This record gives sequence, structure tokens and C-alpha cells, in this order.
Amino acid sequence: MIKKARLRKKKMKLEKGEEAEVFMGTYWTIQSAEKWDEIQRKSYLTGNPNFIYPEFIEAYQWIMKKMKQKIPSYQGEYPVWLWIDRPDLRKNGHLNPKERGVLLKINIEETRVLFSDFEAWHFVLNKWYFDLEDFESDKSDFSQQELEKSWEKIFDIDFLKQHPNWGASTIQGVTNRIEVNEITLIKEFIAR
Repeated sequence: MIKKARLRKKKMKLEKGEEAEVFMGTYWTIQSAEKWDEIQRKSYLTGNPNFIYPEFIEAYQWIMKKMKQKIPSYQGEYPVWLWIDRPDLRKNGHLNPKERGVLLKINIEETRVLFSDFEAWHFVLNKWYFDLEDFESDKSDFSQQELEKSWEKIFDIDFLKQHPNWGASTIQGVTNRIEVNEITLIKEFIAR
């Protein structure tokens, strides 16, 4: 489980009047002002494939395949990226410079989030073999199956944190859909 201190139990009603306890988490996402307008119109947030660089489409398809395996409510939507720590809006890189955006605080069930290491995700984006023992290897003739098997490590946060060749992890998550009533804070900002 990720940062247990940030999770809280909540009783949820099931279909037949039964109750179940679930762990709720607090997460953060940054969206453009235009996307925020769309969220308000639709009453929900999903990812948008139009904002994915063409060279990253395969990586997104791979993470969507993993979302299907690990998120019970997943129905093929593009991912919405989440952070477990509140992003520092004073830093650059969140959006294009001078672009209007919103920081959204989200409260959703932990089972709706697939967690990964932010830096390790770049192995997937760049189609690199993820080998913590041999970073310097110039071997590049891995099959797609070998690449994808190596990428599974991006989800093993505890393993990465403890590995001597890795170090600190920045944890990110993806979810498939956020309802507007799950947004508990909206902070407008201008990107640096």
C-alpha cells in the first residue's frame, strides 16, 4: 500500500444494501484551464489521446493494458495522471509557460489508482529495457515481450526504493475517470 498515512477507511454501500470498507486516498492532478472547463461541462475527467505525443502512443497503450488488469472499474479510457504529493506550482514544467491551469485535489478509492515510479516510467516512454543491474549495457535487441517484462518493475515501488542502484522514488498514479464530486479543491495558477 502507498503511504498509508494518506489513506483513510470509508464505508461504502454495495448493491444489495451491504457495506464494505475501502481505503480512500488523496491525490493531485494538474489540468489546463480548458480541460477544467470541459470537466465542469461533462461532470467528469478522463484522459485525452489528443495530448499524447505520437512517439508515446505505444507506452500509453501499454499502461492502459496494465490499468485493465489492475483497476476493476477500468473501461478503456485514457489515463488521468495523479500525484500522491501535492505538486509545487512554483516550479516549471507542469504546463506550457504562462498557460492557465488548475491543480485539483482528488479523493478516490485506492483500488482505482495504478501506482508507478515517475522516473522508471521514462524507460517505458523511451522503449528502453529496464535493467537496474546493468545501466550501461548497449544491448538493444530485446524483443517486445522482454521489454514489457522489464517494465513491470515500474510498479514495484518498494523494490525500487530499496535497490542500491535506484534511490528515491517519486510516485505517480493513473486512474481512468474522476467524477467532479470527487474533486475537493481547485487552485487556479499560471504555469512558469
